[in-house]
Amino acid sequence: MLGWVAVFGGEYSTLDWLTLRRQLARERAEVANLHTALDSLARLAHALETDSATQERAAREQFGMIRNGELLYRLVPPTQP
Repeated sequence: MLGWVAVFGGEYSTLDWLTLRRQLARERAEVANLHTALDSLARLAHALETDSATQERAAREQFGMIRNGELLYRLVPPTQP
């Protein structure tokens, strides 16, 4: 009976502690993923500020900009009847 109280009893049981450890591991993994994403975005922001090739690619992809003499083709998906 005393063993049961030691494991399951009290304000914070061993099961609560194990649950918190699993949650902490998940949160740490999520923080690591966010750091990776943040680093990637920082590199992209730096490239957009300093690299002319990246600037041109972004202008073409996001805003449909073209150079003089180029033709822009936009593919429009068919409409549903």
